[in-house]
Order: sequence, then C-alpha cells, then structure tokens
Amino acid sequence: MTMTLTVPPRTDEARLRGLPVVVIGAGPVGLAAAAQLLERGIDVLVLEAGDSAGAAVQRWGHTRLFSPWEYLIDDAAARLLDATGWESPRASALPTGRELVDDYLAPLASTPEIAARIRYGTRVTAVSRQGMDRTRSTGRAATPFLLRTLQGAEHGEVLARAVIDASGTYATPNPLASSGLDLPGEENFRDLVTHALPDVLGADRTRFAGRHTVVVGAGHSAANTLLKLAALAEQEPGTTITWTIRGTNPVRVFGSDTDELAERGKLGGRVHDLVRTGRISIIDAFETDRLERDGNHVRLVGRRGGAPARIAADVVVNATGFRPDLGMLREVRTALDDIVEAPRLLAPLIDPNLHSCGTVYPHGVVELTHPEPNFYIAGMKSYGRAPTFLLLTGYEQVRSIADELAGNHAAARTVQLTLPATGVCSADIGSASGDACCSTEPAAVPTAAFLPVPGVIPTARPTMAATSGGGCCAPATAAPAGVGAER
Repeated sequence: MTMTLTVPPRTDEARLRGLPVVVIGAGPVGLAAAAQLLERGIDVLVLEAGDSAGAAVQRWGHTRLFSPWEYLIDDAAARLLDATGWESPRASALPTGRELVDDYLAPLASTPEIAARIRYGTRVTAVSRQGMDRTRSTGRAATPFLLRTLQGAEHGEVLARAVIDASGTYATPNPLASSGLDLPGEENFRDLVTHALPDVLGADRTRFAGRHTVVVGAGHSAANTLLKLAALAEQEPGTTITWTIRGTNPVRVFGSDTDELAERGKLGGRVHDLVRTGRISIIDAFETDRLERDGNHVRLVGRRGGAPARIAADVVVNATGFRPDLGMLREVRTALDDIVEAPRLLAPLIDPNLHSCGTVYPHGVVELTHPEPNFYIAGMKSYGRAPTFLLLTGYEQVRSIADELAGNHAAARTVQLTLPATGVCSADIGSASGDACCSTEPAAVPTAAFLPVPGVIPTARPTMAATSGGGCCAPATAAPAGVGAER
C-alpha cells in the first residue's frame, strides 16, 4: 500500500488560499452542500465512500418515502439541474429511495459543475489539521484541514479550507442491546439478525416467509418493516410477527390524523390497526441483554418490567436507530452533547427525552458551530442519536453553512424554513418516565400518562424568516429511516 498526497502542502502565508471546501458524503445533504457552495463561487470537493451518489439511500431503495417530492429537492440543486433541461418530478408524488436516487441524486451528481468535483470510492478515515493535533491552538484557524482517505488499498491525504461532514449514520446502527453496547458474540448471529429496512417483499422475501420475525425498535423504520411483514403474512401461511419496544407506549409510531405529511400519519394508523386486530403482537417494556442461538433460531434474552424474559424468533430485525461514526473526528475540536452526540446547541432541540413530540426548531450555522473553526457536521449525522430528521432540515443547514463560509453572516443566521407538523406528541420516548409535551389522545395499546415538559431553547438562537410554531410543539421532523427515510 502506498501513501499519496492528493493536494500538495502549502508553504505560503495564506495557506488556505486555493483550497476547496471538502464535503464528506454524496448523499442528498452532501450534494446540496456542494450545490450551495458552488452557487456562491466556492470551490468544493466531495468525497464519497460508495461507488455512486446516494449509495446509502440505495440500500433502502425499495422503501417509499412519506415526504413528497416538494420536500426532497434542494433549491440550489434544482437551479443546477434546471440548467440541464431536467424535468422536476411531480411535487405531490411520493418516491421510493431508488427513485430519489435515479430521478434526482444521480442527475444532480452528473451535472458538469458537480461531476468534476466528486471522488467516488473514497472513504474518509480521519480529519485533523495539517501538522497539528487537537491540543495545538496557535494559528489553528489559518491551518488547512487534513483528511486522510482510503481508496481501495491506497491511502491518501486531502487538504481543505473547511470541512462539512455529511456522511450520515445508516452504516452505524445502534446495537440491539438496551445498554447501547455490542451484544456478546454478535458476529455469530449475522444469519439471524438483519439491519433495519430489509426488503421483505422483494430480495429478502425467502428469509421471512413462513417464519416468526421479531422487530425491535419504536421508530418509522420499525413501522415500515412491520407493514411489509403483515403484507407477507397475508400471502405466506405461517408468517408471524412480534414487535418489541423498550418503552410502554408506541404512540409516536401510531401517529396522528392531523399530520401535515399525510402518508406519515397513515403509516402509523395502519400499524396501530394491525396491533389492535392482533396481526402484530406487541411486547412493551422489553430490554434486550443478549442473544442465544438454538440451531437455526434465536432468542432475545433480557428483562420485561425488571423480570427476566425471553423471546424466541426465526429472524430479528434491528430497527433500534442509528448513531454517528465519531472515530474519524478524534483530532477535531467538536462540541457534542453528552447524551445524543449532536452539536451542543442543537441537542436540546432534538433530544427525545425533552421533545417527545418530535418537534425541532429550524436551525442553521449557529447551532452547528464547533470550537473547530470552519468545521461542521450536517444532515442526519448532525442529529447524533436523535431519531428525527427531514431532508428539508439538512438542506437549510447547508444553505446556512454555505452563506457563513461565503462571508454572508447575516444570511447564515436567517433561517428560512417551515417544517410540516406531525400533529402528535408521544409519551415514553427514550425513557419509562411517561413524560411528554402537548396533549393528545392516548393509543389504545397500551396507555400512558401525558404530562407537559417545557421546551429547551438555546439562548443564541438565529432569526427565523418563516413562522415555525413555538414551544415544544413547533413543526416536527420525521424519523431517520423507514417510509420517509431521508438519509
């Protein structure tokens, strides 16, 4: 293996001059960042670990989003595409993940402006400053970023004037164990445990047909898989479904008839109906500690309400959410919340322990700033372990960052976004406390108390150009995966 230096070291005083802004990830938010930067005359280089744009989206490409096209296209990206004669999809249509790639991301990545600036098959393994670890401060802001990369078997290094990490979280799911730790011997259960959003009715059908599947998790990824399994059960005798959640109320998944994203509300309603009619068995308050193998079967071993419990299954779907890969940022000065691992000012707005309504204020560069000058985490990764995200949110994040890097600080701090409201607030998200905000009708299975919890708002808030609602019940965002999986 050889080491190549992609960009030569700078020796002049203006060491950042001529260096690009590096965007990590060529997903929807990473490509939007590139479009926004180019529109402002800022050179950009996009490093993508996959072989094509939207590589992570392709992994759940069979899933239909609950956000229509009008919420899925970045404005600067659309302007680049319009110049090529691109025909925008019908605003009200609901694409699958594969259609999102084929009809939007792939054409965007192929525009002359962006195509020349994407490097595929290039994984970023570490970010630092050239010649400086995180302990050195003098001249830090004027020192280029150094990104170490791996392309096939070849190591390389890239220099940048700024870095936007939009690498997402889909490749780093949460473990099944309620402790957050990897399960002992987890590698021995790969044939019995699947990643979130398997293609139940397509490529993975034989894995689930006529078998008992346990779906673990209380988000929209779990809901989507439960619906697919229920459809499979109608076609394949012997297909049974158990749904386990750590809390005591899945009302966030069940949704609301007043959800401004109609398909998101319908998704939850269909799952609720399947639970009420017994086609899905739900086991609440279950905490997984370990797995046991029994031939070609698996048992989840843990506790329910503090008492020892076991659940037998043929297949387990891990839909417990995702977490950011922070290992490559060890030499960067980040300010991350201790709980959700999101930027510290953003965290109080998205922590599910505080915001069980799933509500998030529009936000931008103020909330995304770290102690490391000109370094930002954007998109799904900026949410850390929090379970709520819409592409609209990510697009506004990178629009704000692009204005900041272009020197238009006032525009960067004017957040221009209105998010569609869920119309639902839920109890018992992230804990067994039962605390929640906003009153709503409790779900039939099971019940829980609904208590007010005040919102937590950073003191350094940007000006909002559009009304977003207020308090804990501001317009909400969607879950990170499943129907509406906008990653």
